[in-house]
Amino acid sequence: MEHRRLGASGLLVPALSFGTGTFGGSGPLFGAWGTTDVQEARRLVGICLDAGITMFDTADVYSAGASEEVLGAALKGRRDEVIVSTKAGLPTGDGPGDAGTSRARLITAVEDALRRLGTDYIDLFQLHAFDAGTPVEEVLSALDTLVRAGKVRYTGVSNFSGWQVMKSLATAERYGFPRYAAHQVYYSLLGRDYEWELMPLARDQGLGAVVWSPLGWGRLTGRIRRGTPPPPDSRLHRTADFGPPVDDEHLYGIVDALDETARETGRTVAQIALNWLLARPTVSSVIIGARDERQLRQNLGAVGWTLTPEQTARLDAASHRPAPYPYFPYERQEGFARLNPPMV
Repeated sequence: MEHRRLGASGLLVPALSFGTGTFGGSGPLFGAWGTTDVQEARRLVGICLDAGITMFDTADVYSAGASEEVLGAALKGRRDEVIVSTKAGLPTGDGPGDAGTSRARLITAVEDALRRLGTDYIDLFQLHAFDAGTPVEEVLSALDTLVRAGKVRYTGVSNFSGWQVMKSLATAERYGFPRYAAHQVYYSLLGRDYEWELMPLARDQGLGAVVWSPLGWGRLTGRIRRGTPPPPDSRLHRTADFGPPVDDEHLYGIVDALDETARETGRTVAQIALNWLLARPTVSSVIIGARDERQLRQNLGAVGWTLTPEQTARLDAASHRPAPYPYFPYERQEGFARLNPPMV
């Protein structure tokens, strides 16, 4: 397994990491993803470690903390072999202190996560959402306190806009607080919005992309094609409304290109979609998930090989969408393009 630096930090992370949203799954969203118990989680963790996947991602909102608890139990005795990534900030209850990233909320969230995970430090702690009601200075000061206490080693964010990331980084620079090392983002052949603003920002500021839902919310697994409804056991029947919006014709065009590439390479549609992502600028790690060993081992086949330039160009073309303002002049007009060459 290839290891890459997380942005401009000194932390080395595997190109593929494992998402534990299926661990302890309950509720309409996470219960549909999977209901992995501790025994099965230990088996999946062992397969990951044997393959070189050493980073495991979770969050406090995944099944009301059950994901962290199951992950902690599965890692018992192997904590020093892995990188634990978790997140906080989204609502975990109806109380006034049950959401956001205030100092009080962050300190409580980290203490709770440490207890559930059965550890005394978190390798990568990420803010799950931007909190417009809390001053950025307060957020970063609280994270600085947690880093100095040794409870958090690296920090990052998830699902931030460009101005939110940049304001945070500028504030960290001004006061000497730890800079974010990671941005956990939605990015796939089906959703390339990350490329317009967040990717150039990441390259300029040294942020490593940790990619969630790399298979387009389960649509790029090879089970969905033009004129064919999702299989009866597809989680999309229950979870589609939770995920990113999708244009069906755009999806089918991408799947057509993936199918053609699959015939040429002998790889699965999912493996090709993951491999394409691994070659994109600023991507440090791509989070894969699995309900069982079969899915996990199939996803592991995404590494150790490369697409040809022609195959990459085919997938780029099929997945391309017109740039939104203010980016479309830089894509369409020569004068703008000469000033800002495309990254990909």
